[in-house]
Amino acid sequence: LHMGKTMKEDLTVVAKYINKLYPPEFNVFSIYAELYHNFFASQATKNAESHLEDKDIYLLLSWVHNFYPKDLRKDHALAMELDKVKLGSLLPSSLSKELENKYLDSEEVTVKNSLSRCLDKEIQRWKEDKEPEKLNGHFQSELLGIFVIQSMYSSQKRAEDISKAVGEELSRRLLKELPAFLRSYRDAFEDFKEKSKKHRYYKPILIANINNCWNFR
Repeated sequence: LHMGKTMKEDLTVVAKYINKLYPPEFNVFSIYAELYHNFFASQATKNAESHLEDKDIYLLLSWVHNFYPKDLRKDHALAMELDKVKLGSLLPSSLSKELENKYLDSEEVTVKNSLSRCLDKEIQRWKEDKEPEKLNGHFQSELLGIFVIQSMYSSQKRAEDISKAVGEELSRRLLKELPAFLRSYRDAFEDFKEKSKKHRYYKPILIANINNCWNFR
């Protein structure tokens, strides 16, 4: 953040005041921009090659694909001058791809584990002597029907905020996880139907789960 702010502020000064003090053939703005970019890119590469937590990988990818090319380089005071300079990306494409794969792998596992924990909690609630919650007057599981969908949607939205390509790849992966989750859900529900017919709230629980199907569709 400090580097990005410094680069933006300094290059704005160069574009507004320093550039016009030199002959055009000196390419003063280009020289400044390339030096700042090269330093920024070297720091980004250094960070990318070190051990990063998942949240750090997300932040670095956000800089590479989003903040740097869209917010900093498209700033209204700099865009015209920067368009003349071929600066490239903050990271080599191979290193950026490696980080993307790490992020996607981690996010896929996170969502998968989150869905599994959610189903476990739901199964535990079926065993309790407690009537299911009502939403808009109908029995429904807010935990299962809403949490699962929100979990997948928010995960995909975060990926899309990095780049369209990353969002599409995560979407493809999650579309494999959802059927697997739904099969586990179905199997658990069928097991409950067979073994818990004497449950005090057997019928309301059946209705709640049937109503969940609409959300999942």
